[in-house]
Amino acid sequence: MNKFKKVLNFHFFAGTLLLVLSCTEAEPKKGENNMTHKKEFFTFHIGKTPILAELAILPKEREKGLMFRDKLKPGTGMLFIFKSATPQKFWMKNTRIPLDIGYFSSNGALKEIHAAKPFDLSGVPSRSKKIQFVLELNLNDFRGQDLKIGDRISLEDIRIAIRKRGLDPKDYLTD
Repeated sequence: MNKFKKVLNFHFFAGTLLLVLSCTEAEPKKGENNMTHKKEFFTFHIGKTPILAELAILPKEREKGLMFRDKLKPGTGMLFIFKSATPQKFWMKNTRIPLDIGYFSSNGALKEIHAAKPFDLSGVPSRSKKIQFVLELNLNDFRGQDLKIGDRISLEDIRIAIRKRGLDPKDYLTD
């Protein structure tokens, strides 16, 4: 019976130790996937109109987008950059702000503008199959900034912003 108690105590101790260790928080990884940088705005010209936007280029940044924000200043937003042109679909999970979603081709041409409602999980798909850049602004801000279908976002501005973020523009721009 004494041996049985020792075995039982050992298993109880080992199980408790494993439980405690599994409940501790892991250290975040260092590197580009760790979003420790502060909000940084870049100027992107669409035609002659300057827009201030944060850059969402890494997968975690694109995934979070503008979630949990209460407001955006007029003329500011978030520019999502993808490595290649594909169909896009943006949804509004945990996004409190009504937005305009502008879809741009790989040559920087504004192809589509869609209104998106807060918290709408149905998504806003692009009609175009070749979208590489997506700009989110306040609802009606494309119209308010006099931006129209066919206007082009400056690829040079995008190149500069990517470099300032410490990434290689060649990974995102084909020209």
